[in-house]
Amino acid sequence: MKELNIIIAENITRLRTAKQLTQLELANMLSYSDKSVSKWERGESIPDAYVLKKISEIFSVSIDFIFTEHKDEEFRKKPIRKYKHDRGTITKIVICGIWTLALALFVIFNYLGYTQWLIFAYTLPVTLVVLIILNSIWGNRRHNVFVISGLVWSSLLAIYLTFLSANIWKIFLLGIPAQIIIYLSFRIKKKQS
Repeated sequence: MKELNIIIAENITRLRTAKQLTQLELANMLSYSDKSVSKWERGESIPDAYVLKKISEIFSVSIDFIFTEHKDEEFRKKPIRKYKHDRGTITKIVICGIWTLALALFVIFNYLGYTQWLIFAYTLPVTLVVLIILNSIWGNRRHNVFVISGLVWSSLLAIYLTFLSANIWKIFLLGIPAQIIIYLSFRIKKKQS
């Protein structure tokens, strides 16, 4: 019987090539480097449990499937999804939905005699929170540094506009250390085994 690291290496390689992904594309989906994927596929190291779970989700197989030795014929029978959702279009639809709801609220309040233009000031942070969630679900976390920065500054702007008469412009000074924290937190790298 083969060693476990060789079985896992063969299965990851077969799954990746069957889905026509490069090592770099798989690495990006897992938020790892292509060098790590290469080590896994050569059997030099084994991904941790979290990564194995993500791999099983990406290829629609059980974790047990990754740990089990398979014959070539048996492997070919395993159904692998070859389609991807158009994530960009889904994201645009969700964002348009959020802004449509904000516009509807603005029209309703305006009809009732209240001009609530602040609705739009708070819609931007809500939109950015949804973008963070979608990026995290779809594994494209690299762009979150910009989205989180936008969230911080748009939230400060919404608070400032809410209390405009109080002239609390110094609230924007909070954005400076927040921006530094965001930048540094995205510089933290996972240790690769």
